Amino acid sequence: MSTNLSVPQRLYLLQLSATTLHVAGRAMEMSSGCYLIQTGDGKNILIDSGLPADYTPPPGAPRARQEKNVLEHLEGLGLKPDQIDLLICTHFDVDHAGYHDAFRRAKLVVQRAHYDLAKSGHPRFATARPHWDHPALHYQMVEGDVELLPGLWLLETSGHTTGHQSVLVQLPQTGKVLLAIDAVVMQPLFTPERRKWPTDEDEEQLRASTRKLLEVAERERVALVVFGHDGAQWQTLKKAPAFYQ
Repeated sequence: MSTNLSVPQRLYLLQLSATTLHVAGRAMEMSSGCYLIQTGDGKNILIDSGLPADYTPPPGAPRARQEKNVLEHLEGLGLKPDQIDLLICTHFDVDHAGYHDAFRRAKLVVQRAHYDLAKSGHPRFATARPHWDHPALHYQMVEGDVELLPGLWLLETSGHTTGHQSVLVQLPQTGKVLLAIDAVVMQPLFTPERRKWPTDEDEEQLRASTRKLLEVAERERVALVVFGHDGAQWQTLKKAPAFYQ
């Protein structure tokens, strides 16, 4: 019996930056990152690409402590942009889509509803548009929950924005890892009755997506949930060049 080698073998967490926010007199650690999955047959699958090099934060915004950008992370792992086979676009916010135009040999995978919203000219995605809407990029549209490859699922999780998607990956030793991305940015928000943050679009959809991910985590016996911007959690996780397998 043959073995399907096109399944995930390694998951790298690529930390891009960290920021300390002060909310109601309390310090809150925020982190920004993207992810790399490698399969047994040599495919490289990137999830998101981080802030662009030309990004200027708004006046008064806290200064982020930069780690490495996505290209530097990949170089450290011995990879060039043209070696990325798939780029999963969770959504086109500027801190997630800023280097998409570097991956012109990849197939970019996005929820159709999100792509259509962004292409319509929604101002939220204008800052990163030169990077995600470059004419040399090649998109694959998906709709709803999709098994992209054996052991790799895209989960539609609108609420933060229309057509946001989270990722579930099956690893041979760790088991299933759920990348919540911005559907659940912080671990304390992983609750059925959560409220939206100012950057979230629709509270009802956000709550429904959170409940969906809670159900997925229980049903699939998820071993690890990675929250999109939880700096305290990211301090406890394996980060590249280390990996989960």
